[in-house]
Amino acid sequence: MKKEKNQQEKVKKTKHYDKGRIFVKVMAGFLAILMILATASTLIYSLMI
Repeated sequence: MKKEKNQQEKVKKTKHYDKGRIFVKVMAGFLAILMILATASTLIYSLMI
C-alpha cells in the first residue's frame, strides 16, 4: 500500500514544474550572459586604447 502511494507521489512530482525553479534558472542564465558580455566588452575596450 505504501509503495503504491510513493510511486504515485513520485509521478506527480515529476510532472509538476515549479515556476520558482524555472525563474531562477532563467535569471542565472541571463546574468551569466551579461557577465560574459561585460568581460568581452572590457577586453575589447582595453585593447583599443
